[in-house]
Amino acid sequence: MRKVFRHTLYFLVCIVLAGCAAQKPTDKPYYENLSSHRPKVVLPTETAGKDTSTQTPVITPVTPTHTVNEKIDIVLDSIDRYNQVRKFIDGYTIQIYSGQNREEAMEVKKKMTTDLPEYIANLQYQQPKFRVTVGRYFTKLEAHPDLVKLRSNFTAAILVPEKIQVR
Repeated sequence: MRKVFRHTLYFLVCIVLAGCAAQKPTDKPYYENLSSHRPKVVLPTETAGKDTSTQTPVITPVTPTHTVNEKIDIVLDSIDRYNQVRKFIDGYTIQIYSGQNREEAMEVKKKMTTDLPEYIANLQYQQPKFRVTVGRYFTKLEAHPDLVKLRSNFTAAILVPEKIQVR
């Protein structure tokens, strides 16, 4: 019984190893003719005496039967009312300084205005630290080019989520 099990196991291992052998790549591309499986399209026969190139097709107007305009208007109106009431939205800003020293924060803001005048730096005090931030962005993708420019001068610049006031 043990010999039969050993021979069977040896046979199975040989089959598995033979199945795992790498196949030789062929230089010929794979090709299969599938034209017999394609659907056949029957074109209408043209009349022999008439020239169809000069005839204009007759266009009949189609009246819609199932419109969703009223339902969409209701949803759009509710979104509009929500947006009118909303004061803040989720966005991002670039923080170039965060610390407890006010003089350092003022120096960073001054350096920001002299080195990169196209950006406006904001100094904020959120107890117990001072923050110098730049810009307001709706998405990270929108803020990324400015973040790359600011990191050349301010290595501590990071993108921070922040509520942006809607005007």
